[in-house]
Amino acid sequence: MAQWLDAKVTKRIDWNDHLFSLRFQCADFPEYTPGQFTKVGIAQDDTVISRPYSLVSHPRSSELEIMAVPVEEGILSPKLHELREGDGLKVMAPATGFLVLNEVPDSDNIWLIATGTGVGPFLSILAGEEIWQRYKKVVLVYAARYQNDLAYGEFIQQCKSQHSVQFSYLPIVSREEGKGALHGRIPELLQSGAIINTANTPLSAQQSQVMLCGNPQMIEEAMATLKNMGLKKHLRRSPGQITQERYW
Repeated sequence: MAQWLDAKVTKRIDWNDHLFSLRFQCADFPEYTPGQFTKVGIAQDDTVISRPYSLVSHPRSSELEIMAVPVEEGILSPKLHELREGDGLKVMAPATGFLVLNEVPDSDNIWLIATGTGVGPFLSILAGEEIWQRYKKVVLVYAARYQNDLAYGEFIQQCKSQHSVQFSYLPIVSREEGKGALHGRIPELLQSGAIINTANTPLSAQQSQVMLCGNPQMIEEAMATLKNMGLKKHLRRSPGQITQERYW
């Protein structure tokens, strides 16, 4: 049964003035699967103001972590943005969600394609062992408007160092020319072949699985492009190659 648990902020990371991460302790939070999400909230009067957030942290960590953007008209994100170390918040247990590897079929390679905070569940997945054991090649495509919106660079570099042959990282920036990044939007860069050529990794129904997370428009347009390439949405009753999670 779902229940609210008390948590306390242990660390705050400000990637820039509008993108931040919160790390918090929640002693009784049950085991979860990399890629899942939970509700995070703040108690107000007799209720809890909450919204779902993917867990960036890996289950073996003693703390939970989320990343967020304060939306000016949002009922929760501005309040989360005000939290500092030692502040309390609420976390819904257990975590849930199906953007997890045990819902994804085996293949030669796997593409993790995200925009903005949609990269969160993929960071949790990359921190585990399963993805490196099941797939010969792992490609992370991470898109943002500006280069300083690309978070967790140190962790991603660790993945590159530990899995130099197996792992490819493709940052994409749409509003400026980013250093070492492709310029544009994911759907167009898929259509042009720029993403596939840069990754030097096949993207096909025969060899690939794709996980999409983030902006619904990106997901819709990327799905259309991938379907034109012969891939289809993965369902338990009808196996395919594309697993997705929309963020709003």
